[in-house]
Amino acid sequence: MNNKFDMLKDDDSGEDKEETEPTTNKEQQQSTDPSKAVVWPKVKAGQGEHPLQYTYSLWFSRRTPGNKTSSVNYEQNIKIIGSFASVEQFWALYSHLARPCELTSSSDYHLFKQGIKPMWEDEANKRGGKWIVRLRKGLASRLWENLILAMLGEQFMVGEEICGAVVSIRFAEDIISIWNRTGDQHITTRIRDTLRRVLNLPPNTIMEYKTHTDSIKDNSSFRNTDVFMR
Repeated sequence: MNNKFDMLKDDDSGEDKEETEPTTNKEQQQSTDPSKAVVWPKVKAGQGEHPLQYTYSLWFSRRTPGNKTSSVNYEQNIKIIGSFASVEQFWALYSHLARPCELTSSSDYHLFKQGIKPMWEDEANKRGGKWIVRLRKGLASRLWENLILAMLGEQFMVGEEICGAVVSIRFAEDIISIWNRTGDQHITTRIRDTLRRVLNLPPNTIMEYKTHTDSIKDNSSFRNTDVFMR
């Protein structure tokens, strides 16, 4: 099926049939630091399931507001909830999750292609950036679902550029972002326009693109604030 997005919206059945096997050395080397390699679950679409173009891992993190953030303690704080390679496996995982609006402040969901950590410093991320949309409270659950369905359904049409997406729950506002590999202007413009469409954002919505290089610099200068998020 060419348009997986339609299938994602309609299919709400199926069991999680992921198979876990030891990872290969090549898969482990995709970690940010080879000495801290993630053991990525080897997940395959089950018989009769509808495979996605990529395998994805869903991560969760929560930190105490005001605590200093560094690459080390951030990496220790993010945990994989599960991985999936098919539409059915996605719905089996997603249907049991708390929705973003139900999470406590300073909580984040990170949905990334398997092999990519949700960190600025990851090899797949470090030359790219992210589009950021700040939301008033109460909108995060619906817009997060729209965003990840569009991502899983390959609606952005930018090849392998998309790395993942993040929803960040904060005290005064919520934030969603989509991460990509490079800062190519043509690519980032296409991602912006698609993001605006799939989220049905008003024309006057402020959207910010920030490179991960700038995020690292800002975080080094303002580690004690709660403004900067992964």
